[in-house]
Amino acid sequence: MTAAPPTTGHAESLTRALRRVHRAASDLRRGVPVLLEGDAPLLLLAAETAGAESLQEFISLGATTPMILFAPVRGAAVLRRPADPDTEVVAAELPPALAHPEALRGLADPTARQPVTAGMLPIPAPRFAPAAIALAKLGRLLPAVLAVTPASVEGLAERALIGVDPRDVLGYPAMEGAGLRIVASAHVPLVDAKDSRVVAFRAEGSAIEHLAIVIGRPETAKAPLVRIHSECFTGDLLGSMRCDCGEQLRGAIHRIAENGAGIVLYLAQEGRGIGLVNKLRAYTLQDKGLDTMDANRVLGWGADERNFLVGANMLLALGITKVRLLTNNPDKIAGLTACGVEVIGREAHAFASNEVNDAYLATKAVRFGHMLD
Repeated sequence: MTAAPPTTGHAESLTRALRRVHRAASDLRRGVPVLLEGDAPLLLLAAETAGAESLQEFISLGATTPMILFAPVRGAAVLRRPADPDTEVVAAELPPALAHPEALRGLADPTARQPVTAGMLPIPAPRFAPAAIALAKLGRLLPAVLAVTPASVEGLAERALIGVDPRDVLGYPAMEGAGLRIVASAHVPLVDAKDSRVVAFRAEGSAIEHLAIVIGRPETAKAPLVRIHSECFTGDLLGSMRCDCGEQLRGAIHRIAENGAGIVLYLAQEGRGIGLVNKLRAYTLQDKGLDTMDANRVLGWGADERNFLVGANMLLALGITKVRLLTNNPDKIAGLTACGVEVIGREAHAFASNEVNDAYLATKAVRFGHMLD
């Protein structure tokens, strides 16, 4: 059984929405202004990537004083006031003295040189502020975004600036899962699993590819052994001792091969979904005493930003509806189950600490609820 394909009309609408969201996120990464459309439009510019020219263009296109939007924990730190757990986005007017690239990068990045922010006061966040923060995150940028009401929406179109519906931005996790398609498949013998093939998935308009390492013939099993593994450049490729990701990946391949058949889903969701660059920033904060959860939050990200609907739809596309999940993470079990894949059993997948990652593994157990015993 495979996931039911969307109807032609819905598929075309989904494709258009995905393309616009991907382009908008890409433009923010390139330091290009982006429009959030609607009855209260906002022109956006990512604080992290704003250059002198793009910042000047952004300010010239606005009808109001520029503001800066932050994720809650980062905003509270910049404004030097307690974080409000009920606040989605913190907004503040941008003082002219801070309207230059170096200061903006410091406002966005707690690991960079910090500008003087005395006098910055919170203001009410605009209605589409959560979509602005979400779009920056989709671009794997720090969630700190300049926003202004545009003087003329028509003028933005003349400059070829992309506009995107905020509902599509906020609905992107579901759209990405629904829009995944198999784009390539090849036999790739592995040292520990010679009967293996790699199947690549991509959503329309995206440069991000998720992979399925298919070992043996799992589609013939009642409930094959499956591992959901988020890519980890430092652990998987470099052998970093800060985490246990490399051991988990290689151990999963070896164990599934011994079992006869199964799948490792290799998802492009580095650092629990925050991206490699932000994970390195989180490491810098961890070296100053924060644990992995608090480091992510100080950067403005959630504790875990991964989208397990992606993995569920990959399994359904491969004809897998029931699995035995190789995991220590209860959220993966809940995530797959909520997305239509039945988890009939959990197989423990823990590895010994190495002195460097002792605190990391303890945090996974105590704060993330991982079952490491």
